[in-house]
Amino acid sequence: MDYSMDWSVIPQNMESILEGLWLTLQISALALLISIPIGIFAGLCRVSRNRFVSFLATSYIEIIRGVPLLVLLLWIYFVLNKFMHLGSYWSAILGLAFFSGSFIAEIVRAGIESVPRGQMEAARSAGMSYATAMRLIILPQAFRKVLPPMASQFIILIKDSSLVSIISVADLTLVGKNIVGNTFRSLEVWSFIAILYFLMTFIISQLIRFLEKKYKVAE
Repeated sequence: MDYSMDWSVIPQNMESILEGLWLTLQISALALLISIPIGIFAGLCRVSRNRFVSFLATSYIEIIRGVPLLVLLLWIYFVLNKFMHLGSYWSAILGLAFFSGSFIAEIVRAGIESVPRGQMEAARSAGMSYATAMRLIILPQAFRKVLPPMASQFIILIKDSSLVSIISVADLTLVGKNIVGNTFRSLEVWSFIAILYFLMTFIISQLIRFLEKKYKVAE
């Protein structure tokens, strides 16, 4: 058996790899942009005084968090796609967005509940409505606490995006599979793909740390 290594397979397929890399970043960014409002809305509904609204938000969070992302992607692509004609690209984005949104909702809920109850009581005693107090007093304090974990969710989203290859999205993982299928150079290809994923997440994590330090100094 030939155990020799041939790294020339990487530059020979660099164009395809970069296209897969760009698509991975694109899908992850769009999914994050969609998941943030979903998560914030679901998180606010989760702590709502209206029991029905809170029940709906809790049901969404528990159901989505209780279903593997791979199964969710397959369900959206093979079931929902039949009625909405989303295609693999938007099926992947929506699957990632709804999945990530459920985790962001819990982050938002935890952030709101971390604000002392006395803050709301003081605002209400000052004549503010519940909605006004939430918007002006509670949420600004809560968002300061949830920004770091919400930013970290983007890192998780990039790694989770590798599953979209199962529904034929030509992301970095699927490009790697195709190259390995054509060249049989699995060691070289998957090592390089792993490095690219590491670089993406490492750069973002360093950016998050920089912003956290800058924000603490600003405070």
